[in-house]
Amino acid sequence: MASSPDNEIALKFRFFQVYKDARVELFRPPCKQIPPSDDQVTGVQSKDVIISSEPRVSARIFLPKLKNPGRKLPLLLYIHGGGFSMQSAFSPVYHKFCNHVASEADFIVVSVEYGLFPARPIPACYDDSWAVLRWVASHVDGNGHDPWLNDRADFGKVFIGGDSAGGNISHTLAFRVGSIGLPRGVRVVGVVMVHPFFGGTKDDEMWLYMCPTNSGLNDPRMNPGTEDLARLGCERMLIFVAEEDYLTVASKNYYEKLTKSGWKGTVELVENEKEDHCFHLFDLDAEKALEMRHKFVSFLKQDHFNLL
Repeated sequence: MASSPDNEIALKFRFFQVYKDARVELFRPPCKQIPPSDDQVTGVQSKDVIISSEPRVSARIFLPKLKNPGRKLPLLLYIHGGGFSMQSAFSPVYHKFCNHVASEADFIVVSVEYGLFPARPIPACYDDSWAVLRWVASHVDGNGHDPWLNDRADFGKVFIGGDSAGGNISHTLAFRVGSIGLPRGVRVVGVVMVHPFFGGTKDDEMWLYMCPTNSGLNDPRMNPGTEDLARLGCERMLIFVAEEDYLTVASKNYYEKLTKSGWKGTVELVENEKEDHCFHLFDLDAEKALEMRHKFVSFLKQDHFNLL
């Protein structure tokens, strides 16, 4: 007996398969989500905010323990990974990671909850993250919707960071900052990309499928050209790669193109030997994960030693 067309697989990718009736099946179930909290160990407070109801876009804000109530705090916009189709700013691992960074760097952290494929195909992830960054920037004059950002954030010291898919999204945000701009008084100092996803790997076709409006293998969001790289709206960048990560070649290619693009900023590439993709998230307290996070935090703090 012939199998039903509904059960026939048409395409199969790393994170999902597509049936002939266009139904998409993710290989991993939705991740667990936890509520915001007041961390008794680090002193970091967190809360969730809604940026947009339609489409649904939200974020989790982490406020470190205030050592000097009169001092404004730098801000990190963080974008989680997960292959554009998984994970959440509200998952235990990303909540804990952002909590640690907020405490160790003495930064406000805004962790983005963006739309995931297949419910919301690419470019939702880029547009949602850009909406959150613009929402954050709308507090620059102290009259935005969130009192933590109005009262505590230093908009002259904003950073963008993310891992895997979130690293890729961080690049596109930096490009939009450089080409579109943000309100006067908002300065994006740096970008941190951890094991970012870029084109040139076996997952290219997967990204193209997730983004129906793509412009092919040279789509600038997946495979940015030197002209786009020259327009990045930040002053410095830190790129982490892992020796055993299949994305490392693409990340190093990005680094090489950036150094030759004419971009006026400074970039540093750090390779984690004998480690695989996003190893630092599997055990946040492991020795190498702590070393990596220390480097991440040190990069953030370079710009405000005078505030410490």
